[in-house]
Amino acid sequence: MDDRAGPGMGGTGGEEIRVLGIVQGVGFRPTVWRLARDCGLAGDVRNDGSGVRIRLWGAEAARLAFVERLRAEPPPLARIDAVERRPWCGPAPTDGFAIAASEADAIHTIMPADAATCRECVEETLDPTQRRYRYPFTNCTHCGPRLTIVARLPYDRPNTSMAPFALCPDCRREYEDPADRRFHAQPIACPACGPSVALTDMDGRECGLPAVDAVAAAALLIARGDIVAVKGIGGYHLACDATDAAAVARLRQRKRRYGKPFAVMARDLAMVRRYCTLDAAAEALLTAPAAPIVLLAADGDVRLAEGLSPGLATLGVMLPYTPLHHLLLRDVGRPVVMTSGNPSHRPQCIDDAAARVELAGIADWVLSHDRGIVNRADDSVMRIMAGRPQVLRRGRGLAPSPLALPPGFAGSPALLALGAELKNTFCLVKDGMAILSQHQGDLEDASTEEEFRRNLALFETVLEQTPSVVAVDRHPDYLSTKYGRHRAEEEGAALVEVQHHHAHIASCMAENGLPLDGPPVLGVALDGLGFGDDGTIWGGEFLLADYRGYRRLGTFRPVAMIGGAQAIREPWRNAFAHLDAAFGWDRFAAEWDGLDLLRFLTAKPVATLGAMLRRGINCPPASSCGRLFDAVAAAVGLCRDEALYEGQAAAELEALVPGSGGGEGAYPFAITRPPGDAPMLIDSGPMWLALLRDLADGVAPPGIAARFHRGLAGAIAEMVSAIRCQPGGATIARVALSGGVFQNKVLLEQVVRSLSAQGCEVLTHSVVPANDGGLSLGQAVVAAARHLPASGVGRHVLGHSRTDR
Repeated sequence: MDDRAGPGMGGTGGEEIRVLGIVQGVGFRPTVWRLARDCGLAGDVRNDGSGVRIRLWGAEAARLAFVERLRAEPPPLARIDAVERRPWCGPAPTDGFAIAASEADAIHTIMPADAATCRECVEETLDPTQRRYRYPFTNCTHCGPRLTIVARLPYDRPNTSMAPFALCPDCRREYEDPADRRFHAQPIACPACGPSVALTDMDGRECGLPAVDAVAAAALLIARGDIVAVKGIGGYHLACDATDAAAVARLRQRKRRYGKPFAVMARDLAMVRRYCTLDAAAEALLTAPAAPIVLLAADGDVRLAEGLSPGLATLGVMLPYTPLHHLLLRDVGRPVVMTSGNPSHRPQCIDDAAARVELAGIADWVLSHDRGIVNRADDSVMRIMAGRPQVLRRGRGLAPSPLALPPGFAGSPALLALGAELKNTFCLVKDGMAILSQHQGDLEDASTEEEFRRNLALFETVLEQTPSVVAVDRHPDYLSTKYGRHRAEEEGAALVEVQHHHAHIASCMAENGLPLDGPPVLGVALDGLGFGDDGTIWGGEFLLADYRGYRRLGTFRPVAMIGGAQAIREPWRNAFAHLDAAFGWDRFAAEWDGLDLLRFLTAKPVATLGAMLRRGINCPPASSCGRLFDAVAAAVGLCRDEALYEGQAAAELEALVPGSGGGEGAYPFAITRPPGDAPMLIDSGPMWLALLRDLADGVAPPGIAARFHRGLAGAIAEMVSAIRCQPGGATIARVALSGGVFQNKVLLEQVVRSLSAQGCEVLTHSVVPANDGGLSLGQAVVAAARHLPASGVGRHVLGHSRTDR
């Protein structure tokens, strides 16, 4: 928080206070009204395009007390980024303190994120004596929909999808009473005047099941094994009984989602504890206003249905975050699958008519309502790793809460960063803030790419943003890159291409608040793939980096991706390529003829694969750590023929590692130093020899998985140590870890421990994902840095050079 006081405000007099941050749609004005009255001050407060403007009149001591209390007692969902004070020379007010109407001017404020139902609203919804008893849309200024219903700013009811619902006299009294917690709660409603729910079959016919209301009837249908499409805040879910294996299997078959885990919603923490291990940190995440899905160890006393998270040791769990969900979960009485309401590989449905078409053949029933969803928002996903929350998907409840840019970025131009091809997000930079979109999805799907463009247009309209700089990934074939190039050319904006792994590291630096012209960090970026400077595929990079540039000091020895992108979908191809690179196929076949792995691979077109490798036909070399995980997973029998979703093989390999770490031993890797200035290499050849010996000796897959994780973590730490031992390397104090591979809890925690033991300050993600969902933030700060003057601080360690164009 930044208090900036102007001169000449002593004694009795007036001042104007401007409050910046998340201050609209969170009950800020009634809080100001209450504090001003408590302090005996006159004046007014209003929303405008910059945030909240307060005019105060009264004694200096009272005004100071007001500012101190405002800082100490903000509303639960507010975030104050700055408090600017200056004298106000207008006439002294004569009618006390008032809340004034919003002003429409240039937008400099922030769209608020959706918030889970507060305790008071839950209690009211469940209380038979209250007029909102069993009302699925109860909310107040401390909870309820925000981003998902707003079409433009300021955040006032006429600018939301609540505009068609005129307030009844009772709601109007609450809305206009500054002492009421529903004062200016824009989605306020009740059964007499607000949205309503309806339960129908897929053809629109009402359900004739006898029940108290539509929600209770839907609960009966779920309990008997049916699949119900449920319209929530940010989109539709597909719901079924999480204890019913047949219902879960039927949902998988209909949705054609054969391997990817399903999320589960539980009534309360007590229900979660029956099925999963809970600690204080996980409880805090589950009960936070964002109410994300939290990945938990599925090792409780009671097991849910088989097939919820095949091959994994974790379960994605969330608590109810709307009154509708609270009612439904209480009525069902057991956990319910809540997976995104869409056919696989398509965006979550938000339109009622489209949902009936797209979900026909998947859902049996639709529990819908007539409040429109303006902005789609998938559930956020988080996990506790290395002792702190990590965001795996940034969606409902977290987006679009902005990040204040680090020191030195205050003069950044209006900027748009367009993210990657997969797990796409986009990022707008405005007024010193980075505003990240919610998770958009994989742009290779045409409907997702269309939704991406629609959401981007909406954000730019809401924020009144016209970028002068457009940042894109360097990969020439990414759809986001092609779109950005077209935008820049069409609108005359500057185009900045940012290398994929540099963006990963810059994203981690930015969310950890590293200043623009601070010393460089050693970034370790491990993922599936990214387009490298040399035109090859990178994915296991050690970069000496600041925001403006980087130098590649280490990497993994490149191994061919046989069949190109097909190697991502078929892990056996990576096993074959790694074994060929380590030994040559003929030697492997001769020396390890008793292995099941050899029998499996021999059934593949080995001669053709060998010819492709020798001739370099569709076999791009890749320094990808993600493909190494695929290869090891295939070697121990996981997902050999096909990975049903991105990262499945790696996730199942992690799941094999026992909770205790899996005993002793770590597979060896070699660190080699090529001649000249080429980066040092991590060579997995020794690891493969040790792994094959374990396979021959009958070591069980969990032991192999544990030794691989320990060995890889050791190799990463050894590479960091080797880099720091080079001339000038001792000055490297910080190591930033990023990339999708670091979503692996086992690997991340082992690497953090090893690097901390070296005396390194280890930076990890906690606000944006380590995967490509955080890439747009990194692109944004790199592009901003390229358009800001350098102070020259920290620019010459190991001769690191600018590399991005």
